[in-house]
Amino acid sequence: MKLQLRDVHKSFGSNHVLKGIDLDVDDHQVVCLIGPSGCGKSTLLRTINLLERIDSGSIRLDGVEISGRNVDPNQIRQRIGIVFQSFNLFPHMTVLRNLTLGPIKASGIPREQAEAKAIGLLERFGLGDKVDEYPDRLSGGQQQRAAIVRALVGDPEVLLLDEITSALDPELVGEVLSVIRELAERGLTMVLATHEMGFARDVASRVVFLDDGLVVESGPPSQVLGQPTQPRTQRFLARVIEGGRLS
Repeated sequence: MKLQLRDVHKSFGSNHVLKGIDLDVDDHQVVCLIGPSGCGKSTLLRTINLLERIDSGSIRLDGVEISGRNVDPNQIRQRIGIVFQSFNLFPHMTVLRNLTLGPIKASGIPREQAEAKAIGLLERFGLGDKVDEYPDRLSGGQQQRAAIVRALVGDPEVLLLDEITSALDPELVGEVLSVIRELAERGLTMVLATHEMGFARDVASRVVFLDDGLVVESGPPSQVLGQPTQPRTQRFLARVIEGGRLS
């Protein structure tokens, strides 16, 4: 599996958010997108999942362009899952129903198969006793873990994660990051936008620093986070270190 973005542009009215993004993600890589708020990280993830259509450029998956107007987004989303910072769980449905609704309705997976997969994943990530609970009975960390499991039920080839810890209390961040760490160790291809610099340093195959809709610097975590070459990256990381977010 290979994901390729070439000269990707996206505007919202007069706001030019992505200004020519080039990005390669190989099979089993974990690519961490970092950068200041408003730099385009979330928009970039949403274009990969086709939640936002790009204005120009191309996005390819295994060499096939998926950004064209004739592509069925639902088919692509079965291959590229996404998890947001808001959990987006239906409050009137049990955890199990939340996790299996999409695979059953959108992907046509038999109910028994979807439920067995969901229950297995819930048990794997410490939520086996929450199958019949409703979301408001779960902590924020448990809800976010459930949202991650929901994205995994359909066996995506790529998982996109958009600042999934930013809405959590600090003591709940670790339990969610442990799930991502396990997925990385198992070889799942992931692209995640994050402000957790220490986590990016420890888990990422590659770190990509974005600013003002452009890729400013990209490379191994030891280089981008330890010895950045671009002045803009250096200034950003200096503020991160001052704030105690990269120890």
